[in-house]
Amino acid sequence: MALLVRAVTAAVAVAVMAMLASPAAAQGAPSASPAPAYKNHTVGGADGWFFNATSNTTSGNYSSWAATETFYLGDYLIFNTNDNSSVVATSNSTTYSLCDPSEDDGLETYIYGGGGGGEGGPEEGEVMAVPLIYEGTYYLFSEANGGAQCQQGMRFEIKVAYGRGLPPDLAHPPPPAKERVLAPPPAGSAFSKGSDGAGAGAGAGDGTDAENAGCRAVGAGGRFLAAAAAVISALFFVTL
Repeated sequence: MALLVRAVTAAVAVAVMAMLASPAAAQGAPSASPAPAYKNHTVGGADGWFFNATSNTTSGNYSSWAATETFYLGDYLIFNTNDNSSVVATSNSTTYSLCDPSEDDGLETYIYGGGGGGEGGPEEGEVMAVPLIYEGTYYLFSEANGGAQCQQGMRFEIKVAYGRGLPPDLAHPPPPAKERVLAPPPAGSAFSKGSDGAGAGAGAGDGTDAENAGCRAVGAGGRFLAAAAAVISALFFVTL
């Protein structure tokens, strides 16, 4: 009988402890972390994205800077630069290793800026905003000076995680523009203030002017469209 009483008592004690422990465990269980907010990343920090053609040096160490940042879809890379440098954004590792996008017909390679390759300094600055619209590895470099800027360290690569995913204004980017022609940057870089998305983030606090962020996209379709336009123009003048 004593053994039975002790067994029942032990069972009751275990049940009571389980009941007391469950609410505490539920209260103490960590909740899922919210997805990170969209963010602007000023490339190189205060050093910016500049190249000194006299000394063949960049204004910053971009690989070291990138190693301190975390990147997600919908974020923007903000390049404080000038007309002497460009920004090539690509997922093509060969294009990156060659420092040359001229033979890259992929739809995921964009070229921003003029890339004149002169010796201008930060006083001739402009701002280019590059949206991160693909998950995975991004390669970024300047193609100016025939790729010399890239070869001298004006390059870096990053890993882009999913995060919150693309905001609506970046979910369906337009097709590439004609080859080597300045055109507006991808959808979403109009930076409409007050909207809930990466565009709003890119417009806040960076003084970014989307109209100054020229974008060129490299693609085989561009060559075809340019040729077609030339033929149509020729036919027009012949008719006249």
